[in-house]
Amino acid sequence: MARILVVDDSPSQQMGMKRIVEKLGHEALTAEDGVSGVAVCKQELPDLVLMDVVMPNLNGFQATRALTRDDSTKHIPIVLVTTKDQETDRVWGMRQGAKAYLTKPFNENELIDIIKQVLPTAV
Repeated sequence: MARILVVDDSPSQQMGMKRIVEKLGHEALTAEDGVSGVAVCKQELPDLVLMDVVMPNLNGFQATRALTRDDSTKHIPIVLVTTKDQETDRVWGMRQGAKAYLTKPFNENELIDIIKQVLPTAV
């Protein structure tokens, strides 16, 4: 069982992703914005982070950059899950250190496939 952090400022999106994570048999941690997402990630050291981009205070690009540049969290894969669907957004997100990029709305199987691809196999 892996521990997966869901960072999203939309309660409905957060709950939807949490439900999928738990359906796969993993533990879901949650955070409601980039600032708390970075804090929870540093404290809990999850196996994977599902990160929204458009959030108040610290957006998902900034939070991803902070986590991938920190020695204590740089090993944790991050999947950006966002409404930002332009190619430049995708490229920018990957340059910040994300391992994958999924645009909303997504179907459940797309998220499941990405989780399985990105989650470290040792988990």
